[in-house]
Amino acid sequence: MSSTVVQPLAKEFEFGVYTFGDLLADPVSKQKRSPARRLQDIIAAAKLADEVGLDVFGLGEHHKPDFAISSPPVVLAAIAQVTQRIKLTSMTTVLSILDPVRVFEDYATVDLLSAGRAEIVAGRGAKNSLDAYDLFGCDLASYEALFDEKIDLLLQCVENENVTWEGQFRSGLTNAAIVPRPLQKELPVWLGMGGTLESAVRAGKLGRGALFALLTGDPARLQSMAEAYRQAGLQAGHNASRLPIAVASHGCIASEPGQAWREFSRYYENYVGRFQPKINEGIPHIAPAKVTAPQEGLAVGTPEQIAAKILFQHELIGHNRFILQVDIGELPFENVATTIKLLATEVAPIVRREIARRKSKGMEEVSTY
Repeated sequence: MSSTVVQPLAKEFEFGVYTFGDLLADPVSKQKRSPARRLQDIIAAAKLADEVGLDVFGLGEHHKPDFAISSPPVVLAAIAQVTQRIKLTSMTTVLSILDPVRVFEDYATVDLLSAGRAEIVAGRGAKNSLDAYDLFGCDLASYEALFDEKIDLLLQCVENENVTWEGQFRSGLTNAAIVPRPLQKELPVWLGMGGTLESAVRAGKLGRGALFALLTGDPARLQSMAEAYRQAGLQAGHNASRLPIAVASHGCIASEPGQAWREFSRYYENYVGRFQPKINEGIPHIAPAKVTAPQEGLAVGTPEQIAAKILFQHELIGHNRFILQVDIGELPFENVATTIKLLATEVAPIVRREIARRKSKGMEEVSTY
């Protein structure tokens, strides 16, 4: 790809989609896509997301037969060749089981191949992926210590071309050259988290973006995390511009009221029934009106309903990015494509206009005072 690709302009609020590449039998047709077909569909979704103007495309990481993606940077490198502007990120890199130097090398390479569009979201691994610790020879008992050490080394690689470093879980480095260097001045690193204040505080102290998972439930629970994150960051001396927040949700968008939940619910049940059984227990009893209400984090509804959800969340936590998992449970590609298009062409304009209006109104009130 040409190195003359125009870089995307920074936006006050970004929109994106992501996938974990789950491999499940379609609950309607009972058919199951091969890993090869699944990967091709993921690349097609990324290409579409780029074409319609979304800002971010992300790939999750799992190391089990239920998923097609175990090496996000390899797939992102393929996506880089068929896209022009969209940012390419992990969702998330399970840093605790990987070598940080290799992680940096992989994503720096993606950055070069994509003309400066790579990002990393680093995390410790969701509860349904902890068996990967055994797979990679890591001690689950060292869950916290592994991540603390490895995020430190990863950030050393991000910030320095030559690294001298000592740790407990791998050999030290003495003035080691860390190559290749990315095209971006600094490879963006976010920290992914579920629901603990400790994770939010860690991200704030490090001055890195925070990605909050809001898969279902009341988004008000994120408010204390956002406050703790920003307070920790400011106390550590980081500028507020270094403290962005992203929200990741499951969802589906359709034009007609009620249509999205009708099309999505059986596939959602297929997904969470396999991977998140506690959520699955309540699905048959969820009323469509509750699903589409702003106070429910699950992002299902019309473009107007999704915009209302995002704006409700923005009032609570002031986030900068919304990223939606759109292909859950073997949801047909045509539904995925519709969601991608509606998110870019209808949801994003509504949200951006309203955020700009609120900001302008706030500035007017300050100047009047």
